[in-house]
Amino acid sequence: MKALLEPAIRRALRELYDLNLDSVELIPTKKGFEGDITFPVFFLAKTLRKPPAAIAAEVGDKLKELLPDTVGGYNVAGGFLNISLSPEFYTRFLREQTKRPGYGIRRPDPSLPGVMVEYSSPNTNKPLHLGHIRNSLLGYAVSAIIEATGKPVIRTQIINDRGIHISKSMVAWKKFGEGETPESSGIKGDHLVGKYYVEFDKQYRKEVKELAAQGMDEETAKREAPIMREAREMLKKWENGDPETLALWKMMNDWVLEGFRETYRELGVRFDTEYFESDTYLLGKKIVEEGLRKGIFYRKEDGSVWVDLSDEGLDEKLLLRADGTSVYITQDLGTAVKRFEEFDIDTLIYVVGSEQDYHFKVLFSILKKLGYPWADRLYHLSYGMVHLPEGKMKSREGTVVDADDLLQKMYDTARKISEELGKTEGFPPQEKEKIYKIIGKAALKYHLLKVDPRKDILFDPKKSIDFNGNTGPFLQYAYVRIRSLLHKAGDWQAEFAVPEQWDEKEKDLLKQIIQFPDIIRNAADTLNPAVVANYLYQLVKTYNSFYQALPVLQAPDSDTRARRLALSAVTGDVIKNGLALLGIEVPERM
Repeated sequence: MKALLEPAIRRALRELYDLNLDSVELIPTKKGFEGDITFPVFFLAKTLRKPPAAIAAEVGDKLKELLPDTVGGYNVAGGFLNISLSPEFYTRFLREQTKRPGYGIRRPDPSLPGVMVEYSSPNTNKPLHLGHIRNSLLGYAVSAIIEATGKPVIRTQIINDRGIHISKSMVAWKKFGEGETPESSGIKGDHLVGKYYVEFDKQYRKEVKELAAQGMDEETAKREAPIMREAREMLKKWENGDPETLALWKMMNDWVLEGFRETYRELGVRFDTEYFESDTYLLGKKIVEEGLRKGIFYRKEDGSVWVDLSDEGLDEKLLLRADGTSVYITQDLGTAVKRFEEFDIDTLIYVVGSEQDYHFKVLFSILKKLGYPWADRLYHLSYGMVHLPEGKMKSREGTVVDADDLLQKMYDTARKISEELGKTEGFPPQEKEKIYKIIGKAALKYHLLKVDPRKDILFDPKKSIDFNGNTGPFLQYAYVRIRSLLHKAGDWQAEFAVPEQWDEKEKDLLKQIIQFPDIIRNAADTLNPAVVANYLYQLVKTYNSFYQALPVLQAPDSDTRARRLALSAVTGDVIKNGLALLGIEVPERM
């Protein structure tokens, strides 16, 4: 509606008042007023020296002249021009959409600069957990939503595959593993490495306790525990390129990476490119040296390099240690520059939890000081924590909620609830299991994405799998009901005459469908998939109200029947497309 009316209104203002505007504001007509879309004209009164109501009436007459097949009428309420669209407009729109599924989704334009979205970015010392799930789902959905506006998107992650945390798992495996592998143990690779990370921690605590019992103070005991000294020594060997250490590191990292990929496949998440900290951790050194030459950074007496950001309300930040080794932010500087060199991107979005807010303020500030022209187009999509009811689904380590365990829990819960309700009665066993997975993943994804990313979430698996209310399975079930309705209709055609007047329930549904492209743009602009999720919930509620109030298959005449079937088909298409933006699959039956 906006795409059609906005240029016409600007033309009307130009022809009536010789007034050239780049854009005009259009809003949905408030409930209780006749009309479909409203143009507020108060802002013109002072310029044109006319009462707002007079301006609204003149613009309304002009619009009827310019768009006789679109504008059916108008009314003026103070300074608001309430425009009613014609039955011809709605009929034309519905006919067009039944002929081209995919309403609202634009294909990426390869001639445009892209947007890079970084998400997940785990450490290779343990499996993915619930925090990674929210991160991955959020990053993937944001990528899909931006892509649906026509911009190319590059999905990426940086895998933190070096450092003391990796060395800990390696030391423990050497000491206690007895050659255990994923194949010999039947344990998924990332879980196996995580097992030895936990073993390290057990041994470390034991040794610290023993040293403390011998009279050593706690800090010294933590530093001097034999297994911790072994981990530090292994890290030095890795950095010095010791062949045996590198071979062990590569073997265990490969186990973890294959485990990650299996979890990503199960979750329905993918990446276009990946970076590894082992490749990028030295990248920032040249940038730091350049900043020193320019006087942006400074060196302290011990040789360490710092930047002073106190003028921006931040602190001093270490960039290189006294021994010349890089810190985490040094790597991030280098990786950011590398990405803009390697890809034609306009924007770089980091999907990282809110505990890293300060880190990204510092990173972006440093890049601006260094004069990179794209530094203003970096964005930290900061998201909140996910909490679960106490005692639920603790992983075998007893500390975090494991991603694989959580997915299995969702499948089991979907199976239990579906069977209790008789939803899959009579389905072949293989199809049942496939549907349980689709429902379980939908419940998980929708529950995590329907909340504004900046807010914390309390996630209860059982409540998320509900065929009523604001849940993924509720939306899936609405789609399945529509598909069933269209199947029962048999061989129908979306051919129908222009009705003398559309029923209000039909118009309410159509107006919501028409909003879908604007919803996608809003979600992309705000990097908020919850905008799409909650739109879909409102759309399904509107469709259910339409379906309960108006007969479809038993409509009074063939034109009305075809029109309502077309409305149902397009609604189903929007539900499917909208859920796909959230990474959610829809079954054909449930």
